[in-house]
Amino acid sequence: MDDAEQPANEPMRWLRGWQLDLAVTLVVGVIQVLGTHLAAQGQTGKKSLDAVAYALLAFGPIALMFRRRFPVPTYIVVFGTTLAYTAAGYPRGPIWLPLIISLFSVVLAGRRWVALGSIVAGYVGFLWLPYLLGDEPAPSLAAAFGLAAWLLVLLFAAEFVRARRERTLELHRIRDEEARRRASEERLRIARELHDALGHHLSLINVQAGVALHVNADLPEQAHSALTAIKQASKEGLTELRSVLDILREGNERPPRSPSPSIAELDELVRGATVAGVAIRTETIGTARPLPFGVDTAAYRIVQESLTNVARHAGDATATVAIEYGEHDLVVKVDDDGRGTRGNSNPGSGKGILGMRERVAALGGELEAGQRSSGGFRVRARFPLDGFG
Repeated sequence: MDDAEQPANEPMRWLRGWQLDLAVTLVVGVIQVLGTHLAAQGQTGKKSLDAVAYALLAFGPIALMFRRRFPVPTYIVVFGTTLAYTAAGYPRGPIWLPLIISLFSVVLAGRRWVALGSIVAGYVGFLWLPYLLGDEPAPSLAAAFGLAAWLLVLLFAAEFVRARRERTLELHRIRDEEARRRASEERLRIARELHDALGHHLSLINVQAGVALHVNADLPEQAHSALTAIKQASKEGLTELRSVLDILREGNERPPRSPSPSIAELDELVRGATVAGVAIRTETIGTARPLPFGVDTAAYRIVQESLTNVARHAGDATATVAIEYGEHDLVVKVDDDGRGTRGNSNPGSGKGILGMRERVAALGGELEAGQRSSGGFRVRARFPLDGFG
């Protein structure tokens, strides 16, 4: 859920909470008032239910309307009305329900000391106050132990519910964080895929337009202007692509549904780069075999980015792409004999060699990229295969 949707849903959540509180108040109120009225019919030696008694019976359930926003004040009100009803000598009945609900609300709100203190005060008050006021006989030992046990069970039950609730909330928090982490990693993967794929094709367009302008000096003015515009637009497109990568990483784009690239498509990739004016030779060492998905895609992208760099920086170069299938690893090597220089110092990018290095490291491999002693540039990536089933 995005930020724009959250404010719109706040009134609905408040409405649902208000409706739930009203329902609890009505149900508890009916049970307490009607139940006590019926229970009073068979009790002797108690004061008759009067207007004050009914007011005390109703006031506790009404206070439950505010138990979530004001748990402690609500509990104090319910505690006071229940104690006053009991001390006044009115008939017994289901008068404890609002007190139990409000006690649970206090514990769930984390105010356990308030709950513990009220348990002690309630034990003394409900057990001895009617006797001290002269309305009832002194409590028996059985009644004292029975009330103590009942209050302890109630307190432990509230603590159990609170602990379960906190564990549930923590579990949801962990799951949400994991979902956000996976979404962030997926956005990063999409950003890299877009940079590698679009950057490669835009670079080839730019290079081909430049070659066409260079070898066709006598082009008509209209064709010359069109090629110049294509060259400039592809250059600006590359700049814009790099500038929006960070924004893309923060978006909510869905993963692409087209098949991921594979090293099996190497010939097609090489043909596209050859059109840009780079002579490319390929060689396969060892027996080709299916590769793990991550390694397969990463190997393709390493070759793609390397050939893009050759086309952009190496001048009139010849490149060699070697794929070596080892027993325990896969080695991808791209050499060129060009005159250009490349690397992380490439201004305005920083996502070429760096992106390749991140891809290889994520799969537990190693990347070497730098000038060759005999001239030109080399990119060599090794992917271990032992960790894949």
